[in-house]
Amino acid sequence: MGIDRGEQEDYARPANPYEKLQVLEPKDRPFSPAERIRAMTPPLLSWYESHARILPWREQPEPYRVWISEIMLQQTRVEAVKPYFNRFMEELPDVGALAQVEEERLLKLWEGLGYYNRARNLKKAAQIMTETYGGCLPDSFEELKKLPGIGSYTAGAIASIAYNIPVPAVDGNVLRVISRVLASREDILKQSVKRRMEAYLKEAMPKDRASAFNQGLIETGAMVCVPNGEPKCGECPLASVCLGRRQGLLDTIPHKAPKKPRKVEERTVLLLEKGDRIALEKRPDKGLLASLYQFPNVEGILSEDDVRKTLALKGAQAEHIQPAGKARHVFSHVEWHMTGYRVWLKDFPAGQYLFVQRQELKEKYPVPNAFSVYIKLINGES
Repeated sequence: MGIDRGEQEDYARPANPYEKLQVLEPKDRPFSPAERIRAMTPPLLSWYESHARILPWREQPEPYRVWISEIMLQQTRVEAVKPYFNRFMEELPDVGALAQVEEERLLKLWEGLGYYNRARNLKKAAQIMTETYGGCLPDSFEELKKLPGIGSYTAGAIASIAYNIPVPAVDGNVLRVISRVLASREDILKQSVKRRMEAYLKEAMPKDRASAFNQGLIETGAMVCVPNGEPKCGECPLASVCLGRRQGLLDTIPHKAPKKPRKVEERTVLLLEKGDRIALEKRPDKGLLASLYQFPNVEGILSEDDVRKTLALKGAQAEHIQPAGKARHVFSHVEWHMTGYRVWLKDFPAGQYLFVQRQELKEKYPVPNAFSVYIKLINGES
């Protein structure tokens, strides 16, 4: 796994004769795509051996830990995942514990990571594993793909990292790296393009180094051939075979077809306080942010007078109203533009909302990250 980066000054790593390994391409006949992928393998493996980051799930790559980390890492940065992963492992250390956890507690553990169906699918998959696979993750790429929430990439990652099965794990990082190496202008969002790259990688993958091969590609994409900003070609183990670099195409690769613009929704969020309690409501069981708790909110942007009128229709009387600022949250297909009001109530009819203490808001009720600005305000953090 390499040494701890913090110890490098005190520990002289032996010189790696392959650190600067460069691949010589025949001048009279350029590599085919398959040959180019095969040619990048030795420098990739050598680089990964000495540059792999120290990560908790890499230090103990048991199947359960690899699975949880891969699901958490979808749409989320590595540094943001670390504390969530450690907390999750402490409370739900194995498949059996995950299969039995109450959904509300599971969602609270997931709070802030977003895409909550990922957490629900974890529990569904854990229950299937308990019933069908003896409480273990199956050691088969095809069986892994049958489980809820596990697609081709995640199945490949688990199979290769945890079981060293030689199957590719192609995510956005890998698609970017391979597109640049091949100078491919094809749309990486097309399944046909992804399948072709998977085929190249499967053919080139060393049968006994599947874990290092896949993680090396992912690491190269995360740390060197980065998604935002200039790629660090001077540090890249694949520089000598990269056609995109050679042809000056790195600014235009990878190519993605433009997405449809997201729908924008304006909402007014009400932080209704009654004594030392704050109002929450539970979202519907289906749809966006299903079964999570939220601060009461309504469509549109209301003025302070509109807020008073809205509350009056519910039989409530506001003692004091204070603007709580604006916030914006982006989902996959919709964008919320929010305006908040902090409202101190004189009274409120019982039963319409759940009034909870601030400590319960922190520890018990899962509230989506869309409301993080207002949670911090209520908790005195901003």
